[in-house]
Amino acid sequence: KFVMGTCCSNQKPFNYQEYAKKKIRIAIERGQLDKLKQYLKRFCTSVQNKPTLDINEEIIKSAADSLVESGLRDLGYVYVNIDDCWALHQRSPEGKLVPDPKRFPSGISALADYVHSKGLKIGIYSDAGTKTCAGQPGSLYHEQSDAQQFADWGFDYLKYDTCHDKSIPAIKRYTPMRDALNATGKEIFYSICDWGIQDPWKWGPEVGNSWRTTIDIKDFWASMWLNFYLNSEHASAAGPGGWNDPDMLEVGNGGMTFEEYKAHFSLWALVKAPLIIGCELGSMSSETLQILGNQEVIAINQDKLGVQATCRKGCSFANFVLGYEYQVFAGPLENGDWAVGVINWSLLSKHNIHYNLKELGIQGKVQIKDLWENEVQESDQISVQTLKGHSVKLYRVLTNN
Repeated sequence: KFVMGTCCSNQKPFNYQEYAKKKIRIAIERGQLDKLKQYLKRFCTSVQNKPTLDINEEIIKSAADSLVESGLRDLGYVYVNIDDCWALHQRSPEGKLVPDPKRFPSGISALADYVHSKGLKIGIYSDAGTKTCAGQPGSLYHEQSDAQQFADWGFDYLKYDTCHDKSIPAIKRYTPMRDALNATGKEIFYSICDWGIQDPWKWGPEVGNSWRTTIDIKDFWASMWLNFYLNSEHASAAGPGGWNDPDMLEVGNGGMTFEEYKAHFSLWALVKAPLIIGCELGSMSSETLQILGNQEVIAINQDKLGVQATCRKGCSFANFVLGYEYQVFAGPLENGDWAVGVINWSLLSKHNIHYNLKELGIQGKVQIKDLWENEVQESDQISVQTLKGHSVKLYRVLTNN
């Protein structure tokens, strides 16, 4: 899922520590839920993650052009999504949403046509409340009309936020839009953005195609760590047709090191998260493109079995926080291979890695491919002499070779 967009957000400061403590106290019901919806790819691209950017049609077109020119479209990044601030603050006399003519002088349908002409898909933003987070009209009580507008304009994706919710339970606000989108007869990816507040992993699989399990991510290591941790609690909810979403990728925005961004991308790939690019596409560095364009890592994310990797070693919350031991996340792939990631959360500590593949039910020596170094070894265990702080090793264990 690749998304493009910017948001003029007015959100209040958020206490990550208190939120994490609250989540730790919650007893989460796990259970295998029916996966009745069709398999949908999980790629998006987000144009920019800064509230100062004045979103308009030229920015959207430029992002679409950059996806094509960079080669990312051909790797599967096919959605270009508009976020908040695209509409006027008042509906039309007929109750319709009105795109801002100053931002989109050619019209929103013409913009959709342009994006489609590039072999891409286009997404739009709305809110399951009376207003969006930036104060534009929300879609609460207007679901049928707004969904039909989105379909008529040619949109393929809807991000549905949760500001100004009138204290109505989320499932009662998100389900009507699901029904309205289905009634249009057009295939539209439905992205639930409940910030993980009302346990969307419990009802999201029956309502949407993805659901945010976390608060908004920020471009620093601790934020990425927290969102990954919170998302990791709900692996059983995810599968073909519906995905846990720990928020967009911050790769390329400048707040983390190259190794930290590699870890960020690797972890999102392992847990089958939507790969939503959050940097400015037109000014990507070669290092950013190297990370986002790693085809073998993308293949882990897009594997059709759709099993979210889970923690297999060092899984205590204390270890998540302190990083006194490395962690192993692993998950099976469609052809019988395994994806295995080894992460060092600590900044200062280094770890020697020895992980026996018998822990995954793999007997004897097999080929183990390092997906960043492009090296293959034959062994019955994953061994790393020194795993530095804030870094990851990502492997494909080739059980069929």
